[in-house]
Amino acid sequence: MDVIDVELALPASYPEVVLRERPLPNRTLRVPVGMAEGTAIAYAWRRVATPRPLTHALFVDALVRHNVRIEAVRVTAVHDGTFLAELDTVGPTGRQVVPCRTSDALAVALRTRPVAPILVADGVFAEDRPR
Repeated sequence: MDVIDVELALPASYPEVVLRERPLPNRTLRVPVGMAEGTAIAYAWRRVATPRPLTHALFVDALVRHNVRIEAVRVTAVHDGTFLAELDTVGPTGRQVVPCRTSDALAVALRTRPVAPILVADGVFAEDRPR
């Protein structure tokens, strides 16, 4: 998946991160996030420099300094309109899967170099969510 936009469509109160599949059928997924998280994701996606590291940049830097790689982020499920995600990491202690908020996973993925793959379970697309 690629992040293709971070939108705030009025009168909505919160932004949505828009993801699109790279291979066919090019499905899109809209993930609602908080305002602060949407801003952090937009900064990372647009590679906007900040005078000091934002939280996700700090986290990625700490992982790199401790020789931990983010292999992928996964959006695994939707429960009652809440997206669930995890970080797939590899480091000195081996492979670890870390549950996290989807917004944090996306912000971290966009801060890694190269950008960590963003994977979405098929069931997330199939989930019937109200808009």
